[in-house]
Order: sequence, then structure tokens, then C-alpha cells
Amino acid sequence: MLTHLSLRLRIFLFFALLALGGSALTIGGLTLGFLRLAEPEALSSFIVAGVVACFAILGLTTWVWVLFDENVARPVERLAADLRARAHADVDHAIDHAPTRYLGDLGQAAAAVSSHLTETRNAMAMAVGRETARLSLEKSRLETLLAEVPDGVLFCTPDHTIALYNARAVELLDNSEALVLNRPIHHLLKPGPILQAYARLQQGTPEATADILCATEDGARLIAARMRLLYLDGQETPTPGYVLSLHDVASDLRHRAERTALLDRLIEGTEATLPALPEAERTTLSTLLRDVSGRKSATDAAWWPKEALALSDLGGAVASRLARKGVQITQDLPARRVLCDGYALTRLLERLALAWTGHGADALTVRVSDLGAQSATLSLEAASPTPDADTLDDWLSTPLSPGFTGFSGHDVESTHATQVTIAHGDAGRAALHLALPLAAATAPRPARAMQYDFDLLHAALPPELSEARLKQLNFVIFDTETTGLNPAVDEICQIAAVRVVNGRIRAEERFDILVDPGRKIPAASTAVHHITDAMVRGAPCVAEALARFHRFADNAVLVAHNAPFDMAFLQRREAEIGLRFDQPILDTVLLSAILYGQSAEHTLDALCDRLAITIPETDRHTAIGDALGTAAAFAKMIPMMEAADLPTLGATIAAFDRHARLIGHLN
Repeated sequence: MLTHLSLRLRIFLFFALLALGGSALTIGGLTLGFLRLAEPEALSSFIVAGVVACFAILGLTTWVWVLFDENVARPVERLAADLRARAHADVDHAIDHAPTRYLGDLGQAAAAVSSHLTETRNAMAMAVGRETARLSLEKSRLETLLAEVPDGVLFCTPDHTIALYNARAVELLDNSEALVLNRPIHHLLKPGPILQAYARLQQGTPEATADILCATEDGARLIAARMRLLYLDGQETPTPGYVLSLHDVASDLRHRAERTALLDRLIEGTEATLPALPEAERTTLSTLLRDVSGRKSATDAAWWPKEALALSDLGGAVASRLARKGVQITQDLPARRVLCDGYALTRLLERLALAWTGHGADALTVRVSDLGAQSATLSLEAASPTPDADTLDDWLSTPLSPGFTGFSGHDVESTHATQVTIAHGDAGRAALHLALPLAAATAPRPARAMQYDFDLLHAALPPELSEARLKQLNFVIFDTETTGLNPAVDEICQIAAVRVVNGRIRAEERFDILVDPGRKIPAASTAVHHITDAMVRGAPCVAEALARFHRFADNAVLVAHNAPFDMAFLQRREAEIGLRFDQPILDTVLLSAILYGQSAEHTLDALCDRLAITIPETDRHTAIGDALGTAAAFAKMIPMMEAADLPTLGATIAAFDRHARLIGHLN
């Protein structure tokens, strides 16, 4: 009520109400007294008394209101305006709290808040300025590095427009005037291979890549490209952008074609002279020619840009392209992957299907007629008379598309070390066969993004390691899973670690390996870490695993939660592997005790709860999960240790001595 009125007006109304109320009560009291007295001649006296009392009350109230307004209401309004100015108008001079001397500590408190706000704002502005300068420097360095990358680089948006290019891309594209930011990629390159690879990669894993061959828009140059999708945190579009790494293969094509032609001419000429040679020389030279021809054939196609492409994806691409031209084809292809130039092979099958349809073929089908251990034979079949050899040669001699000037089906055969042959399909149908090598099965490897920290370029460590600040050091945060809790008899069955560099977690720079402990893993231990004997069968032995971990942890400070337990397993094997884990060691249990006091709980779960760190339940009690959780806690504790006047490694280790007895009471 009345909150829309100013403070001074509300105070005035309050004192006016007091004056009126006091006057009313005085008049009421005098009236009651007069009635009780019952003497009419005293009425004038009561009236005079009432008038004097009312004027006295009004006068006193007015005087007090004036004093209150002058010394309380006005200073409060002025103080509010001053605070509002400093909060919203970027005013930074100190508040004059002399007019608020009757407000107790309110004026001084407001002045302190204002001063702190100004200091905070200035500090924030300086921090933003420093960070902006740092980001500008890193941007400049990245631009310099990108400009010197030997391959051309194009970053493209989901709608296939150019968002970034480097100097090498300009050179590869002949300094094309079409190469400008926010220009569609099809102004520079034929879009077919790019669009097809983009659609295919969207169906795959985030770390997948596609090697493609595309042509410049004028058709004058062939460009090999590797495409990778850019899945960025917080991206606003449902589909990702992508990066194209470009490499000029036009000159390679000329050189290799010339080399191939010369070798073929030499082989053919030598074979022509064989009948005129003595038998012994003819046999020797014939054997040599067969060996050279075989080895040459194996290298003819090895250099061509290829990718591991699922046959089902290949069939889907062919069917999609033919459907747009009114031709239906049935595909029955497995998900097995072949090594090929996906776009060139798609266009070849499309060209053969269209040419065959033009000769009366119908009921087209593409399937695998033979699947061996090393290769798969594609069969393009139709209910039509089989084309003769001359007709097939004409189909294969035609350029695949306007964008690939001079690149024909015969070139696809050559670059894939294969040949399209005339055969018979199922149920008497005509068929064209094409053999392709199967892609080698490889275990998926986690993609590691490019890592950089330019602060390391000027972060010189002090001569004495003990004087090095914690933020300047390299740390390896590690954890082990074991067959039991007795380092004297039990063994490691998993070890994992992650690096913290320059105060930041490098989650991609990790070490995670299962270890064969050389003994059965007890069921009680498996119930905790879920590692079974079958999982470690064939894994590296303890000595090999520790030697590899020593290489990973070299030149870094080791950090673990309850480090003495884990270090006991490492140090026990030092003599066997001929290496020592002699770097400094920090224990997050003791760091927790220093920061939170020894009476607090210092389990990893308790520490993570205090620091608002969540370890996924599926990762809890796994070596890599606990290592990442410990790393997150340690990274947050570094600035806390600095605030506790323990900024250096030496000071931190010295503080450990005062809390070392906590190790005996770990839970």
C-alpha cells in the first residue's frame, strides 16, 4: 500500500497521521473530562486547553518531521540515488557519507559497498582486457599456423558456405576471385562429391572422415579432399559444419600417368623381344617381368584417395541418384566396407546403369555376387541382352561428369586396380561384374582434437622445482584398480591417468589400459571395479603396463587420491622394469585436509560433493572415471591452495607433513 509514493512523502504522511491522531485523542480526552465534570461554566476552559494542546501537538510533530526529513529521509533518498548511479551509470568516485551522519553505519557501509563495486568492476575490466588480449594473441597465432599448413583448409557452414580459408587454399584454387567468405562452396568446387560425403558422414560416428575427389568449378583441376564434420558444443544448428583439407592431385595424376605409361611401354617392349632371346635369358627375363608387372599393378591404385565405404551406403547413393533421373534400381548390398573412391564409383555405376537402360535394360539390381576374404565382387544385373565388349568399352570411355573432364570409367578401373567384366547373373540375367578390395577391419580409436596452450610458450619454470607455482607445473592424475588391498601380494589390473597442464584438464591426453595381473581376480574385487579375468586376458603384463605409464608420466608431478596406496603398487615393480617413479607426488586426501580440516570426510565422493563435481555412476570405481574425478577436484583446489598461501610445490609438500597422520585413518 502506498509503495508507489516517494519515501519522503510516505514519511510526511506518517507524521501527519501522528499529528492528527494525537490531536484527535487530546480532543476526545478533554471532551470526556468535560462530560464527567458536568459544570457548563468550565466549557470555555476545556476549549482553550484543547486548542492549545492541538497546536502544541501539530507544532511538535512538524518540528520532529522537519528534523527527520532533513537528517534521515533526504539522506536515504540521496544515498539510494548515489548507489543507483554507481550500479548503473558507471560512476566510480567515492560516496560522500557526511550527510548520512545520523544514519549510523549505513552511510559508511554504502560507501564500502560502492568502493568494493568499483574495485570489482575495475578488476573485471582489467581481467576482460587481459583475456581479450590473450585471445587476440592466440587468434593471431592460430591464424599464422593455419596460414602455414601445407594443405588448403576450408571451414564450411551446414548450408555449405565458406566461413574460413587459409592461404594455401587460395593457391590451390588458383587465387580464384570466388574464394571469399560467406560464398557457397559450389562456386569453387563441383558439389556432388561434397554433398554425398556430407550426407554419408552425418549417418556415421562424430570422428569419421571421408576422403573424396572433387574438381574445381571450371573443371581444370582435380582436388583431393578429406572431410570431417565439426560437432561443436553449443552449436545452434541441428546439422554440423565441416572442414575440408585440400590437396592438389592434378600434378600427381600427370606424373603418375606418365610413369605408368613409361613402365607399361617398357614392359610391353621387353615382352615383344622375349622370343628372340636364348631360352635361359628368356626364362630369367620373363620371371623378372612377371614380378615387376605384379608389383606395379599393386601400386597403380594405392596412391588414389580412397575411403572405407559401406557397400550399403554405396548402393543407397546409386539408387538415390538414379531415382532423380527416373530410373529405379533394387539394391541388396551388405554393410561390409570396401576401399574405394566413393563418388567416382557411384558415378561409374550410375553411368553404366543409365547407358544400359538406354539400350533397353530394365529391372536393374546391384548386389554382391561373391564375397571373399580380401575382396567383394559387385554385380550390376538387368533383364536385358548382355552388352558386347565394344559397347561396354564405349560406356567406359565416356567422361563420368562434366566436372571430371577426361576422367572416365576406364580411369576408375585403373585407379581401383580392377576391371568391369561381362558376366551372367542369377536366373539367366545379364550382369556386369566389378571386384573391389575389402577395407581392413580396424578397432575404433577415440579422436583426439587438436590441443594447444600458447601460455606454455612463455611459462618458464623457476630453476628450483620446489619454488615452482602449482599452476605452472605439469601433473598426471592417476588411479589404479587392483586384485586386492595388499600391495605386497596383490597386483594392478587397470591403470588410468589424465594430464593437467597450466591448471587445465587435458581430458584427451589420457592413459587407460587394462593389465593382466598374472593371477585370478577375486570375485570381491570384481564386484567393486567390474574387471573380470576374461577382460584382462591378452592384456599387457604389469611390467609392460608400468613401463608405458612411466613414459606417459615423465616430466610431470604425480597426483592420486590416497597416493601411498597406488604408489606402493608402482614402486614395488621399479627394479623389474628398470625405471623409478621418483617425481614429486601429491595426495588429494592431504590437500582436502589442508583446505577443509582433518575432521572433515576426505573420501573422493565427499571431496567431489563439496566441489560440485559429478562422477557418472557408470564410471565410479573405474580407473579412468576416478582419475577424471580426481583431476577435476585437483584443478579446482589449485586456486584454493594459492588463496591459502600455499602457491608453490615446496610449500604444499611442507604442509603435507603437518597432515601426514591422516593417511593412517583413511576410509
